[in-house]
Amino acid sequence: MTAVERHAGDAPISADERARLLPSLSTRAQLDELERLSVNAARVWAMRDAVLRRTDLLSEGFARELHRRMFRGIWRTAGKYRTSERNPGWEPHRIAEGVAMFFDDADGWLRFSTFPVHEAAVRLHQRLVSMRPWSNGNGRHARLVADVVVAANGERPLTWGAFSAGSPRERYLEAVRAAEAGDYAVLLDFARG
Repeated sequence: MTAVERHAGDAPISADERARLLPSLSTRAQLDELERLSVNAARVWAMRDAVLRRTDLLSEGFARELHRRMFRGIWRTAGKYRTSERNPGWEPHRIAEGVAMFFDDADGWLRFSTFPVHEAAVRLHQRLVSMRPWSNGNGRHARLVADVVVAANGERPLTWGAFSAGSPRERYLEAVRAAEAGDYAVLLDFARG
């Protein structure tokens, strides 16, 4: 069987990824399952009332803590900003400052009702995704941050395309690209539908 014929989950983990992994894994399917379980555990933690009442939800420190909880025990870089260049993505030396700025902006949007809660959360998500602060898990982290913002403000949860037709991943990527071009309506509709 050639690499093209092989199921993506059966694909071996690259040497670069293996060097950054904590557990010894062989296939992408093993990694995907381990990450899924860890992200779900972090979501359960983040949605607890005690966490949602924290005063630091819109902070750079909370962002790092959440990422660490999502990927600890899996990636050596859990909760640590990336140190290598990515295109697209911000320069590594600007990430901490940018994340803090994005959270300050979101705090202002919510405090002064610049945008409704769902839109503020989705705009924060898009900014984090465009920056790509982490080596792994940028989209999942940004979506969970948005979900935390929505839950902390008592709004209806975002579904991130769970009830929409077509490939959710493709629709999500199209919506993110539209938001990067300035059209947040597509991403907001996807997040709500």
